[in-house]
Amino acid sequence: MSTSTAPSSTSTSEDRPQLRPDRRKSRWHYDVIGLVTAVVMAFPVYWLIISALRPNQEIRSYDQTLWPSSITFDNFTRAVKQPNFETAIQSSLIVSVTAVVGGMIIATLAALAIGRFRFYGRKALLMVLILVQMLPPTAMLIPIYAQLNAMGGLDEYWGLIVVYLVSTLPFAVVMIRGFVVNIPVELEESAMVDGCTRMGAFVRVVFPLLAPGLAAASIFALVNAWNEYLFAYILINDDSKYTLNVWLMTFTTERGTDYGALMAASTMIALPVVVFFMIIQKKMAAGLTSGAVKG
Repeated sequence: MSTSTAPSSTSTSEDRPQLRPDRRKSRWHYDVIGLVTAVVMAFPVYWLIISALRPNQEIRSYDQTLWPSSITFDNFTRAVKQPNFETAIQSSLIVSVTAVVGGMIIATLAALAIGRFRFYGRKALLMVLILVQMLPPTAMLIPIYAQLNAMGGLDEYWGLIVVYLVSTLPFAVVMIRGFVVNIPVELEESAMVDGCTRMGAFVRVVFPLLAPGLAAASIFALVNAWNEYLFAYILINDDSKYTLNVWLMTFTTERGTDYGALMAASTMIALPVVVFFMIIQKKMAAGLTSGAVKG
């Protein structure tokens, strides 16, 4: 009489599914590509800082090295002593801070209206905001110049502020709207049942939950306003109201360009945005992902 053997409950290593060996080997290609991409993107920043620390004669030399033979801070001294340095800082701060704060207030209110309320033309308005964001700034330069000239906004801070504020609104509204949609309306209703007004419910419940989206939108608005050159160059002709990016032109004269001081000034101009980004980077990272998925 033959006996049947039951299959063994324990599986050998040959029965277990093996990972594809090519999958493990192919992963290092992505690491190499990422490393090369990071080096390529970081090299201009590295060269900017190194050039700011090089002596001028070494900058003009044909024999360039990856590390300066000697380090000097004279370039930073000349940059600080350049005429209109203080007024350029003042102009950039006034324009950038006002544009960012005003843009975030308007964008938050607009995103709340689009995300919370149903009204005629809501989807069309959202589509228009996306389409406007696709337009290149140079396409709107002449109409904006003509409009501000008719309104007396040339050589005025408020004219440049309005341009920067409006240019950041579409992106900010779309991003903040994603957070407004993700916040359950029941939270506001519960706060209103407990005695809060609609505005009180927004300030105490909704606004804190919008912090990641506001952080991401504000860093975008700040970079746009702080680093913008074209509109500031066209709309502001008074050298006492130059922003920092337009002020950099003063390092080029009839006798040539002071590259050392120019690189030092560019390094100092980049620091405020870097510091601001480092302060809110965690909230910004959350803002770029959390608002994209509706939970």
